[in-house]
Amino acid sequence: MRYLTQEQENILMQTMRACGEIMRSAHKKDDVDGGIIEKPGSANFVTAYDVRVQQVLMERLAAILPEAKFFAEEKENSGDDTKSGLCFVIDPIDGTTNFIHDYKSSAVSVGLLFDGKPVFGAVYDPYKDEMFTAHIGEGAFCNGQPIHVSAHDLFHSLVCFGTSPYYKDELADDAFALAKDLFVNSSDIRRGGSAAIDMCAVACGRMDVFFENRLSPWDYMASYVIITEAGGCMNNYAGAPVVFDRADCVVCTNATNTKEVLKITAKYYN
Repeated sequence: MRYLTQEQENILMQTMRACGEIMRSAHKKDDVDGGIIEKPGSANFVTAYDVRVQQVLMERLAAILPEAKFFAEEKENSGDDTKSGLCFVIDPIDGTTNFIHDYKSSAVSVGLLFDGKPVFGAVYDPYKDEMFTAHIGEGAFCNGQPIHVSAHDLFHSLVCFGTSPYYKDELADDAFALAKDLFVNSSDIRRGGSAAIDMCAVACGRMDVFFENRLSPWDYMASYVIITEAGGCMNNYAGAPVVFDRADCVVCTNATNTKEVLKITAKYYN
């Protein structure tokens, strides 16, 4: 069953592209710096652009699917909203710190749950003009072209990771210990700063592993559908399914290297 018609999906993608234009309109770092708000946690920021993008997304998505609830980064949320009926899960700008620094590696992420299960995901990188999409059971695509994970074992894998900077006092030691553990067992390691983009890189075979010690559902829900439909896996560090009503540790693999990677990440599961 399709939970979005083709027309609804087209409007969603048009809206995400319009939000990408809003992001690209921040031509100078000073444009962003003037509207930064610091949130609880270490290095946890929101800009006026995050708020504006989320507002556009929620208004237009509510118009095409009025029965859907929203679970989004820049609003008060209840995990119960993700467990029944339709629920959009939104990260208006994934990679806000990159955005603030004009690093041009940030994305708009929109996923859809039905009764707590992921059924659709879309991630748009406005700087590369790449739209990753996937409906459950229909495969994964980038700009309409099918994508698939790689078949590299861990030794030949390129690993990317997130540092969970909002929780650095609590998680930094484990994050970098795990990074070292995977680094010495793989080809090399990278740090991009946008979990959504990194996970889509795994989905299309540019990367082979992604991990982060703590992410919120809006960081990974859309990418879950894209990765799994591309033939990959997303689990917590112990190998169990990730959850979508609260934060979780996340590791994404290409199926070939899953057992090798989970043998390592399991040591860091708390």
